[in-house]
Amino acid sequence: MPRGGKKGHKGRGKQFSNPEEIDRQMRLEREKEENGGAAPESPSGSEEESSDEDYDQKKKGVEGLIEIENPNRVTQKSKKVAEIDVSVPKELSRREREEIEKQKAKERYMKLHLEGKTEQARADLARLAIIKKQREEAARKREELRKVKEEAEAKSKR
Repeated sequence: MPRGGKKGHKGRGKQFSNPEEIDRQMRLEREKEENGGAAPESPSGSEEESSDEDYDQKKKGVEGLIEIENPNRVTQKSKKVAEIDVSVPKELSRREREEIEKQKAKERYMKLHLEGKTEQARADLARLAIIKKQREEAARKREELRKVKEEAEAKSKR
């Protein structure tokens, strides 16, 4: 015997939908399709009231007695187009402000770098000058070796 007194679902009775309820639901769906997706206007508002009553009845325990609202929850209020003031500049968040400042600082640095006013730019220019000198010296030596070789060939032909 299973412990805990819980019974399985297999012995329960089956619930069948009422044919009148099925017809009513199908009629509502057809009306909804005909109206272009808009909810059909029911002649009596009893359905809405019953759903509210069902919601109140479904509350369990202390929920039905005490109305609890989260003070930290901010509900989104929809604004009408007429209420929105476009002329007022939008306040930027801290992250957006920092990102814009970071981009401006980077642009300033790149401008100074291209002008050669930053430490890194000076170091790069000095390194380039050294490399240029080395290449000039290497080219000069190659030219001298080529001349010496030509002179040696010219002497050997005589």
